[in-house]
Amino acid sequence: MAWRMPHEGDPHERTWMAFPTEGPTLGDDPAEHERFYAAWSAVANAIIEFEPVTMVIDPTKSDRARRMLAPEIELVEAPVDEFWFRDHGPTFVVDDERPGVLGAVDWVFNGWGAPDWAEWGRSAAHARLVADLVGAELVSSLLVNEGGGIHVDGEGTVLLTETVQLDPRRNPFADRARVEAEMLRTIGASKAIWLPRGLTRDYDQLGTNGHVDIVATIPSPGRLLLHAQQNPEHPDFDVTRELREFLAAQTDAAGRRFEIIDLPAPEVLRDEEGFVDYSYVNHLLVGGGIIACGFGEERADARAREILEAAYPGRRAVTVDARQIFAGGGGIHCITQQQPAVTR
Repeated sequence: MAWRMPHEGDPHERTWMAFPTEGPTLGDDPAEHERFYAAWSAVANAIIEFEPVTMVIDPTKSDRARRMLAPEIELVEAPVDEFWFRDHGPTFVVDDERPGVLGAVDWVFNGWGAPDWAEWGRSAAHARLVADLVGAELVSSLLVNEGGGIHVDGEGTVLLTETVQLDPRRNPFADRARVEAEMLRTIGASKAIWLPRGLTRDYDQLGTNGHVDIVATIPSPGRLLLHAQQNPEHPDFDVTRELREFLAAQTDAAGRRFEIIDLPAPEVLRDEEGFVDYSYVNHLLVGGGIIACGFGEERADARAREILEAAYPGRRAVTVDARQIFAGGGGIHCITQQQPAVTR
């Protein structure tokens, strides 16, 4: 077997999500709960205009989900605690030696490093559930990893972060060589590029400790979209410049240096919790479209759509307000997972 994770821009069968349910991530305020339900629903309802969506819902949220989601969205009932599907769900792969075969990598998920507040036991079973539902071969892994902690070009390159895969709360006995060997075995990545860190807010209590999908992505082989904080008052001003310098010196699996495209952050610097990590990098590619994060800034949101559409020719960008999602610790990319299309 030669598993390979396709580029996100390759054709999809559908997008997977999980509907929010009560727990630490949802908070204690009923009004905030409603904002989470609305944000997740808005993302799903935007995606369904481009491609099918399947939503895993806890049975206690069945009636609410049916009220808030477009009727075309397929609902699958299963126990849910965490609802950041990219992180706890499967990472889909294909086997180029066996056309039509779909694989589903089942990483170990421990709530982003087993913090005291996290509850993940129910949702950690979703990878196997989904693999069974779609007829995918399960690719079991002993590596603690999340889908938001990797980005690939589909041609052998993977972006990782030292503070994620090498996090002692996740993989206390791992080193780069072991992680890279597992990336080759599970997703076909022969060249790993290790970012030294992620964005500042991502190291707070509800953060992931440096997920790459809020920092940088590969719109096509040899090119990077990079979060650019342009205000020196924000700590990520220095972080993103150091990351840019680092990435400019890297080469991909084909030996190419990257063309780096800056994706400027919105102007807002803070919310009630501190410096924000609002990032347009955390978008989702869907059939013919781009689901882009919005932050209530008309000019900045429009600029991001223009940059994204230029980076992905032929796709139309649609903005969905992502501020409530970011308040929970991530963005649109973090709550979704694409299932690549295969010819069976």
